[in-house]
Amino acid sequence: MQKTTIRYSEAFKLQVIREVEEGKYSGCTAAAKAYGIMGDSTVHCWAKKYGREHLTRKLIRVETQKDREDYKQLKERIRSLERALSDATLDLRLEREYVKLACEQAGIKDVEQFKKKASGK
Repeated sequence: MQKTTIRYSEAFKLQVIREVEEGKYSGCTAAAKAYGIMGDSTVHCWAKKYGREHLTRKLIRVETQKDREDYKQLKERIRSLERALSDATLDLRLEREYVKLACEQAGIKDVEQFKKKASGK
């Protein structure tokens, strides 16, 4: 089985990209379907080569050294808070289990009622 290669002219490529940019099609995929262009990325590649910047979906990030340092500090702060939350959760679980065990040994069946009495309510 022999694969057929289809070559498109520069004028055709420019026409398709122009129509996408003008909003005639919702995107590169819709234009490819309308023209019967095979390949998922063919029109996307044309857009990168011939189209305006918004079609290439590039992300340009401009940041200063201070921005990068702030970002590092915030990430470290998040890690620190996550560790503190984990420790607090573990402490709370241990405390609850300790109260349950203490109530069992004291013969108290209703742990919630015991907590209410112990807290003075």
